[in-house]
Amino acid sequence: MTGGSGGTTRRPSAASRSRGDPSSSAPDPDARRAAAAAAARRSGRGDHGPLRVMAVSARTLLLLGIASVALLSFAFLAYTGGWWQAEAESEGAAALRRMARSVTPLDAPRMMDLPQFQGGHKESLYWGTYRPNVYLGIRARTPLSLIAGLMWIGVKNGQYFIRHVCQDSDELSKYGWADHNGRDYGRQELTDQGLHLTTSFLKEKGDGSGYGGDWAVRLDAKNEGSSLSEAQESTTHLFFYIADEAGKLITMGSHEPPSRGPVLLASGSHEEIGDWELYLRSEDNLEIHRAGFQTSSMHNLSDLVQHALVTNARQSGNLNLPDMAEDSSNAMIYQVSIKLPAKIDIVFLSGAGSKNPMTAERVNRLTGPMLSTRLKSKQKDFEERYDQIFNINNKIVSKELSVGRAALSSLLGGIGYFYGQSKIALPKGFSQKNGDKYIPYWPAALYTAVPSRSFFPRGFLWDEGFHQLVIWRWDAHISMDIIGHWLDLINADGWIPREQILGAEALSKVPEEFVLQYPSNGNPPTLFLALRDLASGIHAHQFSDEEAEKISTFLKRAYVRLNSWFQWFNSTQSGKYEGTFFWHGRDNMTTRELNPKTLTSGLDDYPRASHPNDEERHVDLRCWMLLATNCMRSIAGFLKMDSSLEKDYYKLSDQLSDFETLNKMHLDDKTGAYFDFGNHTEKVGVALPLSLVI
Repeated sequence: MTGGSGGTTRRPSAASRSRGDPSSSAPDPDARRAAAAAAARRSGRGDHGPLRVMAVSARTLLLLGIASVALLSFAFLAYTGGWWQAEAESEGAAALRRMARSVTPLDAPRMMDLPQFQGGHKESLYWGTYRPNVYLGIRARTPLSLIAGLMWIGVKNGQYFIRHVCQDSDELSKYGWADHNGRDYGRQELTDQGLHLTTSFLKEKGDGSGYGGDWAVRLDAKNEGSSLSEAQESTTHLFFYIADEAGKLITMGSHEPPSRGPVLLASGSHEEIGDWELYLRSEDNLEIHRAGFQTSSMHNLSDLVQHALVTNARQSGNLNLPDMAEDSSNAMIYQVSIKLPAKIDIVFLSGAGSKNPMTAERVNRLTGPMLSTRLKSKQKDFEERYDQIFNINNKIVSKELSVGRAALSSLLGGIGYFYGQSKIALPKGFSQKNGDKYIPYWPAALYTAVPSRSFFPRGFLWDEGFHQLVIWRWDAHISMDIIGHWLDLINADGWIPREQILGAEALSKVPEEFVLQYPSNGNPPTLFLALRDLASGIHAHQFSDEEAEKISTFLKRAYVRLNSWFQWFNSTQSGKYEGTFFWHGRDNMTTRELNPKTLTSGLDDYPRASHPNDEERHVDLRCWMLLATNCMRSIAGFLKMDSSLEKDYYKLSDQLSDFETLNKMHLDDKTGAYFDFGNHTEKVGVALPLSLVI
């Protein structure tokens, strides 16, 4: 790693600091004496030399004086320059040590190693709609998974567009989960111009299933707003794909019309689930085309499909996939062309084999009338559980009820699984030998809800605490699983990167300037909101004995990590005066904003002091710190801890609860309101370009 000057930051070795080498052989005595005599002669003195007196003029003395001063000045600069260089090298070494710690995991037992997250719990959550960035995406909770998903051709202003990744620019009038239980069932509605598409997902672990069980997707396509004759005359093109992130070969199956029963689309093998097969079944008239690709860029699948369609259309005049596969294809795309309305069932069988006598029965259970019955049953169970958990009464009208269910479903259906390495920014002036200005975090998994499927389909630290206020009420086990994943991201200093951009799919949605994460920057510790509720819920007997025991075990292991996280805030986000805090990381050099953003606070555009500096005091962060201390007190009390650490939390909680200090630091007497404190001016203006003024 190099500094801004291009030189290395290594400390000089002992040999470079001392010219002599004590380990080398000394010269013989005669040579040493000869050298001494020569030195004496050069200096004009010696034991047996004549006494010489040099005649010196005033001019010569002046020149010698100037030379002496210059020599002394040079010696001083050389000395102080050496000190400065050593100081700079010392600071550089310290910066590198800090960077090494920033990408080192906290030395504490991992949350996800708890027994309650293994076995049946882990397998029950193996498959899911864990790719929230696409309209319908399925994957397993494993780093290199089989992934599946849906695309279709949308028409806008007479032009064709591939729909795949959630984008507001697609201008779908509707998309989102109407039902989703977070585990094995979901129903989503999408409306794109004249196409109304309902996607349903169902998962089960039946006889003969491999690890994680089997799953099915139903695609129910109808016309929306156009006449029946128009729909029957036009053709709708749906694309369903399956791909292996590990790069393993997928074998292409048949593309015969499915009127004679289920059609085997693809098959392969995966290390965790064994052999697998993918089937399609429909009672409608379909036309199926396909293409196979060998690729490692799973986030660019829609580009591959579009290129294949365009190339084949130019050659054949048909908007179809070419019915060809590249060698060693690990991604298979199936184009299903239909006349509306149509219904298509797609089934994935794990631990399968063509000769397995139970294959036909398993396909039958997850398609056709049996699938219809089971989807209706799952929908009813979801609605009844929603009413029970959220204490719905008859006073709520059906429209309000559907909005609440959709809100919960969109939250649960937006849970994703990501795997990769965050990019941690190097200190200013440093870069890698290859020019990179970051170093990677350790490889990690994250199971998390996302704030927005179209804009922010990835994990955000402060958003997650608010997500969990709802999710724990629905399913405490899923909530603890999510929080546990986040807590396992804590580094040796107690820091958690506030924005998790893990894997190529997540990176593809983030502008480059927002990718790097800064070890000095935090995010509100909102996870304490949910943790406080979980602890309080045990006291209030809201959980069964089994659930209460698991929550207690979870909190006990989490305490070490939470303490490290809290201490990071207390040491790095503290203010100039005791008991004050401010969000570090604001840009004090920008000339493009009147009030530089405070992205770290979560309140990005909230107007704070116009001139960021270390004199700032942020009232919201003080409140978060009080919440955190109270939560740590609550957990310690619940777990019956009694040590100096817990006593420190009691003391700090009392200090932060002191209104006299709060009023002194944040109360404005004139308005009676609490404000931030900082260096602020309102005597500023924005210079507009002449073209805008005119």
